[in-house]
Amino acid sequence: MRRANQLTPDRAVLLLIDLQEKLLPLIRHHDTIVSATHRLLDGSRPFELPVIATEQYPKGIGPTVESVRQRLQATDVNVIEKLTFSAWACREVRDRMLAIDRPQVILVGIEAHVCVQQTALDLASRDYDVFVCADAIGSRGRIDEEQSLARMRQDGVWVTTVESVLFELCDACDTPQFKAMIEVIKATPPSDE
Repeated sequence: MRRANQLTPDRAVLLLIDLQEKLLPLIRHHDTIVSATHRLLDGSRPFELPVIATEQYPKGIGPTVESVRQRLQATDVNVIEKLTFSAWACREVRDRMLAIDRPQVILVGIEAHVCVQQTALDLASRDYDVFVCADAIGSRGRIDEEQSLARMRQDGVWVTTVESVLFELCDACDTPQFKAMIEVIKATPPSDE
């Protein structure tokens, strides 16, 4: 029997926040964030989760980093441009989320204390179950990242990791989805950062 707060493939959506070329190199452990995002995108593909991706003011911050953009394009995900820090405050993101109509949001991206946090808090206040992957978010400063995780926890956001999310989506090891997902896990070991 599944718990009320347990991720399920038929109730979850993946939301990628602003993994952009000009800002990403300034983020602490940015290589780990990109690698974890790859694992999440590749590992969740067998579950056919809807994916939404955003870019904050791409004219100034640039497009989504190439390796993530390629994965999104391979699954026909169009990136949504936004000017608001919270993705929920962007009409196009909000409309897409409402159309998808799934109560669980798996959230990754940058910066943890700005766009990720504001999005998570907005979603949680609207009764979404929000799961932030701590290994796939980041900020320029350590204190900003740590305090954003603490703040999100205080407001009912579930803090987890990419690998934990993937195994939770699986639920059991005797499925074709597990077999596909475990190959991604084996090919990309987690970071200890």
